[in-house]
Amino acid sequence: MRFSTFVSAASAVAFASLVAADADAEKPSDVITLSQETFESTVNPEPLILIEFYAPWCGHCKALAPHYEEAATALKENNIKLAKVDCVDQAELCQVHGVQGYPTLKVFRNGEPNEYSGPRKADGIISYMIKFVPVFLFVHAPWSKLILRQTLPAVSEVTSANLSDFQNADSIVAIAYVTSTTDAPASEFSATAQKHREEYLFGLSTDPEAIAAAGVTPPAIVVYRNFDERKTEYPYPVSSATVKDVENWIQELSIPLLGEVNGDTYAVYSNSGKPLAYLFVDPSDEKTQGLIEALRPVASKYHGKVNFVWIDATKFGDHAKALNLPEPKWPSFVVQDLAKQLKYPYDQDKAIEPKAISALVADYIDGKLVPKLKSQPIPETQNESVFTLVGQEFEKVVFDESKDVFVEFYATWCGHCKRLKPIWDSLGDHFAHVKDQIVIAKMEAQENDLPATVPFSIGGFPTLKFKPAGSREFMDYDGDRELESLISFVEEKAKNDLKPKVKSSEEGSQATFEAPKDNHDEL
Repeated sequence: MRFSTFVSAASAVAFASLVAADADAEKPSDVITLSQETFESTVNPEPLILIEFYAPWCGHCKALAPHYEEAATALKENNIKLAKVDCVDQAELCQVHGVQGYPTLKVFRNGEPNEYSGPRKADGIISYMIKFVPVFLFVHAPWSKLILRQTLPAVSEVTSANLSDFQNADSIVAIAYVTSTTDAPASEFSATAQKHREEYLFGLSTDPEAIAAAGVTPPAIVVYRNFDERKTEYPYPVSSATVKDVENWIQELSIPLLGEVNGDTYAVYSNSGKPLAYLFVDPSDEKTQGLIEALRPVASKYHGKVNFVWIDATKFGDHAKALNLPEPKWPSFVVQDLAKQLKYPYDQDKAIEPKAISALVADYIDGKLVPKLKSQPIPETQNESVFTLVGQEFEKVVFDESKDVFVEFYATWCGHCKRLKPIWDSLGDHFAHVKDQIVIAKMEAQENDLPATVPFSIGGFPTLKFKPAGSREFMDYDGDRELESLISFVEEKAKNDLKPKVKSSEEGSQATFEAPKDNHDEL
């Protein structure tokens, strides 16, 4: 998931990165450029390769470019390659690989793709690509150095010689202690490791000395973390643990009780699917750390239901506005339902106290809170053929069962939306004569929230949704964005008759027949 609301910060990075890219234009690149002709022959033999699918005009791609180049150079030492595909020049290749936005990054293992979910800065890319699977270099001792590589098996052997180093090798380390590799839960643990090898470090030990040093009774699974509680043992009957059980448990432990959220860590929280409780703070304020610690027991109370985070308000003030915190007053607090994109801000005029925050979160969990919806003002006039839709009028306009409704959800800054605008305007013009039957509308999705009654959220721009007359169900439009295709879609899906109504001669006053004047010659 992209943190699209960090737009201003991303723009600043894009500008700085663009300058850096121009300065380095003459340097040879360590990033491989791929085409339709070279893709398979280059990618399929590689045990591990990262590929960026990009567009030259994309600002986020320009911001990523210097970091991607730096990572490519650094990873050469580990024989890990980075490549890129220009989706303007190689449109068919990008379509084959399901690229829908830019940049899209994928990790390929011998030609098999997986989505890249790591950071977008050089050090993060490097860490991600060298992470999770250990290989040991034997120099003068049996264990002299740990190098983490994705190119090796998902589960590493742990012995008394490497136990301590392995437990501390990453921020999240899971170790299964069993008397034999055939004992439960070894097979389920290994399957979990294979599925999540790009996220966590997995090890397995049958060494009695290692098991004794770990202080556990086999079979056991233990997660070691470099934050919060250091060591946590699987609390349920471990012999019957399934892949789903183990992965859910590790995923919950992987989220700090009250950690910092930023561009690099946001994906961890968004992928959990749980609501986010934000504490916006100024890190330079001497009271900030005390406030974070004061809220930690509250975060612990609701852990598993709501993820608590703190965020640097001096960097991400625009995100506070996106969460409907109107004033730049810190500290501030807001709960966000990520699934429905609904926001529940705490009154900025009130002091943030643990008791009050706990009550707010409890009311949210119990469904007692009403979300605060953002909306642009209702337009005074609607003279254009495309209806300007705002949050306040969404239910009134879209859920009018007498009309078919076709809505474009757009963002002002979105290049795709700007290219669609004249076509969407033409679509409105095409159906202007039947405005009483169909509404062609547009809505600035970053300036207007959707009501809780809407069964979807907007994840990209533009998003096109059609609601037939007499229904509250929405259809996605996923065809091409040519005017003829849009017209055909509307005519196929609309429930109303989209032909103009013509009054019959019998409507209103009765028609009269007037004989022609006799001013011409008879035959």
